Formats: sequence, C-alpha cells, structure tokens
Amino acid sequence: MPILNRRHLIHVGIAIAVLFAAMPRFVTGQQSDNAPKIKNGEAKAMQIHYLEIVTPDVDALCKQYSAIHGVAFSEPNASLGNARTAKLGDGGMIGIRAPMRDSEKPVVRPYMLVKDLDKAVAAAAEAGAEVAIPRMELPGHGSIGIVIQGGIDCGLWEL
Repeated sequence: MPILNRRHLIHVGIAIAVLFAAMPRFVTGQQSDNAPKIKNGEAKAMQIHYLEIVTPDVDALCKQYSAIHGVAFSEPNASLGNARTAKLGDGGMIGIRAPMRDSEKPVVRPYMLVKDLDKAVAAAAEAGAEVAIPRMELPGHGSIGIVIQGGIDCGLWEL
C-alpha cells in the first residue's frame, strides 16, 4: 500500500509549475482565450476545479482527510470514475478514487478550469506536452483533457 509523503506533495507543486510552463503566453505577456484577463493591473488567478487523487486505499485516505479537515466525502460517483468527492474552499472539488486499470499508478492530478478545452490542450501540446486525453465528456460535469509534461499529469476542465 503506497504512503503519501513529501514526494507526492512535490509532484503536485511541479504539476502546477508545469501548467505555467505549458502556457508560454503567460510568460510572454500575450493573452489567449485561456489566459487570465487583466483588469486594473491584476490578473485573475488560476482555479483548480477538481483535484483528483488515485490511490489503492480510498477509504483510508477519505477517513484521513475527513479527520484533518472535518469534511464528509460522498458515496462513489460513477461519472467521476467512482471517486468519492468533497468540496474545496474555492468552489472546486476533491475526488479520491481507486485505479481504474492495473497499470494506473497512484497520482495527484489537478484539473485547472479553462474556457476553451480544445485551445488549452493545443497550447499545451505546442509547448511540448504529451496529450494523454484530448477531450472526454463527463456527463453532468463538463469535459476534461489530460496532458503530461515532464512526467507530471495536468488536467484541464471545461464546464
């Protein structure tokens, strides 16, 4: 049974950093449809819409997070891979699920909210990311895509 440790937290931090690297327009100052809109000199912040954790011990991790944060997790949600979910403070969700195939490894994958999923996936691919899932509809939840840059999974979510 894998144990969550500092290495896993570092992977989450790297995933967020890779998302910035995958969006070169942020660095150059050019704006795209997915770039933060600047108003009065301030850019909007990125928003994690869904934080997915894949682990072989779903119940133990839900119990741990419930004990630490005082949240209640839902029953498994079939449209989210049987993830058990709870709300995040910014309006997003955290989902904890078991691997869906034998080859799926434990992972912490943030899904960033984007306005245009296809453009965001294309921008990540242009920046060198591997496109693992270009677009997948999640009934009742919107559409997602997954890109991988430097071994780090980054999810993109369009409502």
